[in-house]
Amino acid sequence: MMFRNFFLLVVIYFFTSINANAYIDPGSGSILLQALLGGLVAAGASIAIYWNKLKNLIFKKKKNDLENEK
Repeated sequence: MMFRNFFLLVVIYFFTSINANAYIDPGSGSILLQALLGGLVAAGASIAIYWNKLKNLIFKKKKNDLENEK
């Protein structure tokens, strides 16, 4: 019950403020951009690594199947 009242108080406090007087400075923007680009590069590298492993597994399997038919 106490947590619910606290949560309600926090929600009311943050949603009823009129002026934030806040800004994002250039340093924050560059950090966000670096994090976004780093995440994209990491995701691309991960996809490339696992794509090559999957491709090698499939082609090795096809190659083994062709050798077994002979």
